[in-house]
Amino acid sequence: MLVAFSVAPGTAGPDGSVHDAVAKAVRIVRESGLPNRTDAMFTTIEGEWDEVMAVVKAATDAILEASPRASLVLKADIRPGWAGELDGKVDRLEQALEEPAHEEDR
Repeated sequence: MLVAFSVAPGTAGPDGSVHDAVAKAVRIVRESGLPNRTDAMFTTIEGEWDEVMAVVKAATDAILEASPRASLVLKADIRPGWAGELDGKVDRLEQALEEPAHEEDR
């Protein structure tokens, strides 16, 4: 499964930033050993249900160490029997973009 999630403290630092707390959460994801990717809005992690959710929980717990409240947004793509989809989905999209557009798609 793929899980894209964003976790942030309910209270920000004096400049309104949350990057220090979020860095602690992302560090936990990266140290998990599971395939992952972080962009400006979400971190996506790939693995089996229990292992992915354990990492999401640990990342959320890290945020709660910095703030008495956390906000968690989570989206999951659950596709049993598939692996390597962190890159596979993007590869298939890029392949489709390289193909000429069909006349009916215009």
